[in-house]
Amino acid sequence: MKKTIAMLLVLVLALGMLAGCGSSNETAEAPAADSGDTAAEAPAAEISVAAIETAYGSEMWQQVAEAFTAETGIKVNLTTDKNLEDVIGPAMQGGEFPDVIHLATGREAGLTEQFIKDNNIADITDVLSMTVPGEDVTVADKIAGGFTETSLTNPYGDGKTYLAPMFYSPCGLFYNAGLFAEKGWEVPTTWDEMWELGDKGTEEGIYLFTYPTTGYFDAFMYALMYTVGGPEFFDAATHYEEGIWDTAEAQECFDIIAKLATYTNPITPAQANDQDFTQNQQLVLDNKALFMPNGTWIVGEMAEAPRAEGFQWGMTALPAATEGGDRYSYTWFEQAWIPAGAENIDAAKQFIAFLYSDTACEIFAAAGAIQPVLGIADTLEGDNQMFYSIYDDGAKAAMGNFASYTAVAGLGTVREVFMDPVNSLVNGEITEEQWIENIKTASAQMLANIQS
Repeated sequence: MKKTIAMLLVLVLALGMLAGCGSSNETAEAPAADSGDTAAEAPAAEISVAAIETAYGSEMWQQVAEAFTAETGIKVNLTTDKNLEDVIGPAMQGGEFPDVIHLATGREAGLTEQFIKDNNIADITDVLSMTVPGEDVTVADKIAGGFTETSLTNPYGDGKTYLAPMFYSPCGLFYNAGLFAEKGWEVPTTWDEMWELGDKGTEEGIYLFTYPTTGYFDAFMYALMYTVGGPEFFDAATHYEEGIWDTAEAQECFDIIAKLATYTNPITPAQANDQDFTQNQQLVLDNKALFMPNGTWIVGEMAEAPRAEGFQWGMTALPAATEGGDRYSYTWFEQAWIPAGAENIDAAKQFIAFLYSDTACEIFAAAGAIQPVLGIADTLEGDNQMFYSIYDDGAKAAMGNFASYTAVAGLGTVREVFMDPVNSLVNGEITEEQWIENIKTASAQMLANIQS
């Protein structure tokens, strides 16, 4: 899942990428594929693909690679690893890049974000008009609406697509539905109800909240911004608009997170790292915490973990800011992309197009990895059916991300500025006011260096 490498390696890697790809502010243009057709000759007989191994496993990638080779004749040299940044990092420092990388934003190492900030990701807009290998429809015909019109796929806001939307997951607050049934507790629909439940839980020795790592506050914070201020506030906040953090909406978001920190299991920060994060998830399975922010992958990730008697997965959107207000569930999705320095960009584009084939979708879905492909949700069963129906139960979908900004010495990532301090809030090492002031300072720099 969201794994880490040491910050030193990240800095070294960033320098390596700048050396290998150049520091131009212009995104490298890839040769355009024939519109609406994948029949163009591939310039290479093989490509290299690097994919993060998550709870879905690695076998699905091997199967998809073999199916792609069978369809196109292009061999795939596949690399998968739970710590992918560590594996591909050394070669990339020397300027050798995989042709395709499946690695989402929001990971602690921030590798994808670094490539984005350095303008080292190839434009793959033309992939949308390519015919899916082995089929007679285009990629755009298969992807659900809205997924290629977000900052997660177009971080520069220039109307182009740079990152392909892959496995998506409604994100929300996960809990033990069996415990709620046993106690006769209702799932909170407002934050006032959430605090009341927190007090009830305290009386029973159960903390209201935990989180795997602070990285999981991305989806949480985005949904919260939608909940408090709607899409307009979200757009202004994620583009670092001047004065946005002085608004009543921003203050409400800060206040909710700060108050939630006081209801968080105190051992959470010590375990909030890529080696121990499952222990924080275990707190929910053991009835030592009621809620945690997460995504649908949690079921597979904790499939073999022990759990309290009568445990049943439950998932809810974030509580509304006011009675009857909108409730949001952030739709998080992973991304596949092509480094601008890749040697076989045309063949790499064919591979990305193939990821949306019926063959690939079936392979991925069998492992629990669901893509934003039209009609695929209708085939789901069990817990996945419950999770992916959250939008049918009244929740609204939140999508988007903080705008990308040019790398600046001393300026941390969005995660470092906005989310990592939650650990310090829980520990009492910083105050809410200190957190807000740091955000204001960093946000001004981000605005001054925003990429467009």
